[in-house]
Amino acid sequence: MHDTQRHCRCFKALAALCLAAGEALAQKTQPVARRLVVSIPDRKLALVEDGRVVKIYPVAVGKEATPSPAGSFTVAERVTHPTWYRPGKVVPPGRSNPLGPRWIGLSRRGYGIHGTNTPRSIGRRASHGCIRMRNADVEELFAWVAIGDPVELFAERTAEVTAIFGGPAAGQVAVSARTLAAGMQAGQ
Repeated sequence: MHDTQRHCRCFKALAALCLAAGEALAQKTQPVARRLVVSIPDRKLALVEDGRVVKIYPVAVGKEATPSPAGSFTVAERVTHPTWYRPGKVVPPGRSNPLGPRWIGLSRRGYGIHGTNTPRSIGRRASHGCIRMRNADVEELFAWVAIGDPVELFAERTAEVTAIFGGPAAGQVAVSARTLAAGMQAGQ
């Protein structure tokens, strides 16, 4: 009788341990809700995981003649040491490659997030529509993203963009301290 009770207790303990291990494993393997958010007017990219901003990077966006596309896309490819192709020209991986050390291709063909051989362009409207990053930044981001991750490019400041990057939303007026001081002096 004692052996049966002892076996029953051991079995219950083993079942509880297996259940706890299974729950812990399920929690660890839950997919992370990751997405990239780009504010074209702010020239910034945010890595967002489970609704939390992990990191914000400065970027270059498309110039006026070749703007970055606004919309919802996904990460379609990840390439280390990409080759840059242009009609009549091929630039292999290396220091002179305009794509830098990484290419994160979007679901809109021909557009992506990549490094640069012109770091002074970061923070400007300078690309042919792609999102350029500092090489160290794109290498860091590359390690985080996966094929299928959502990428949202915003051409205007929305409430969500304002919540992520700060500053006034579209349609709101930003009043500087200088403007307020000038208005106070005029009203005296």
